[in-house]
Amino acid sequence: MKSSVEKLSDTRVKLTVNVPFDELKGEFDKAYQAIAQQVTIPGFRRGKAPRQLIDARFGRGPVLEQVVNDMLPSRYEQAVKEADVKPIGQPEVDITEIEDGDHVEFTAEVDVQPEIEVPDFSALEVTVPALEVADEDVDEALDELRGRFAELKNTKRKMKTGDIAVIDIKATVDGEEIPEAGAEGINYEIGKGDLIDGLDTALRGMKTDEDNEFTTTFKSGKYADKEATVNVHVQQSKERKLPDLDEEFVQMASEFDTVDELRDATRKQVEESKKTGQAAAIRDETLKKVLAETEFELPQTVVDAQVDAQRHQLLGQLAHDEAALNSVLEAQGTTREKFDAEQRENAEEAVRTQLFLDALAEQEHPEVSQQELTEHIMFTAQSYGMDPNEFVQQISQSGQIGNLFADVRRGKALAAAICRVKVTDEAGNSVDPEEYFGEEDEDEAQNDAKAESTETTEAEDK
Repeated sequence: MKSSVEKLSDTRVKLTVNVPFDELKGEFDKAYQAIAQQVTIPGFRRGKAPRQLIDARFGRGPVLEQVVNDMLPSRYEQAVKEADVKPIGQPEVDITEIEDGDHVEFTAEVDVQPEIEVPDFSALEVTVPALEVADEDVDEALDELRGRFAELKNTKRKMKTGDIAVIDIKATVDGEEIPEAGAEGINYEIGKGDLIDGLDTALRGMKTDEDNEFTTTFKSGKYADKEATVNVHVQQSKERKLPDLDEEFVQMASEFDTVDELRDATRKQVEESKKTGQAAAIRDETLKKVLAETEFELPQTVVDAQVDAQRHQLLGQLAHDEAALNSVLEAQGTTREKFDAEQRENAEEAVRTQLFLDALAEQEHPEVSQQELTEHIMFTAQSYGMDPNEFVQQISQSGQIGNLFADVRRGKALAAAICRVKVTDEAGNSVDPEEYFGEEDEDEAQNDAKAESTETTEAEDK
């Protein structure tokens, strides 16, 4: 077999492959056997008809077609390996020449991973929010816990942020009532986010059975950018009564006995949450910086495929009704042109990130264990709300396990690279990324597991 490669662009190549017939003996044997099993020729048992008779009866066309179809995948893979290219997606194959008894030639155009020069992560510097846990943060978390047990009580005082109002709304534009902007008897929490711009302001200071009127401008829909007059009536006003933060509440709402124990545990939870946020900030800022410093061409067919996949998923939720999608976009105050442009921008960002991380993984060569792959599969199944066994069966049938393996590999490569980045928080303190992204020592992990087991046993004994 002879092959050559032509570079069409930074992201696309054309392979030309010439395969002599003397290398296709196995494919010819298989093709004749398959055809012989499918046809009935008088005087011969099924599958036993000689080749000459098959050629005479049916011609060489079906045989050559079968041979070409059988040999294409393996010869394409061989040509890719010889050319040392990294294909992305499926090739566009064209059979350019068949000389019966001599050779078959085909071309394959395919997108390839562009040459990407990965920046030196040890030269990168990023700044992230400081890790500070104030008493106010702890109080806020405790209030959230108390809020789960809060009671709603009617009140006759003036309403304020956090109160619940049962309201009727009526909106008009140029004297014409807008039914889609009206509502009756809805529960609305003041300060949770305006249902209509200006509604929170109008409700603050109102009491039960009072009316108010204000003007607003609709941002989307049929009346976008038009000024509307909104009438709001308060049927009922309610205030949220939080339970007292005392030992009775603590013992009822948590595993602790005293307020101090609950406060200490809550502080640790808040700190862990802020650590998670800081780790995400380190990752996002690092990725943002390296992508800004790394320029490379994107394979447009891959971007197009990403756009089509996003559009197909969205249309699937609307029974593939294009008119329904356009109506939704109009109600949101946007156009199909803007939507398509945003979809392409998002697709380009996703493809750029994935290609960069693939190049980074080639540089870092991280090892992915079976346990890491299994944990990622379980996590992904959970995120889709699927049974893990059903999810594994589904991705196995569709050949998607390789993609999940690549996801883990990219994540590990990025984590290893981030450990070399210089990180400072906004207060000027140095942050060690190893704390978040460094690989846990195996002995340390075993010790942690033993400690957890001991703690569990002690708790059960108690």
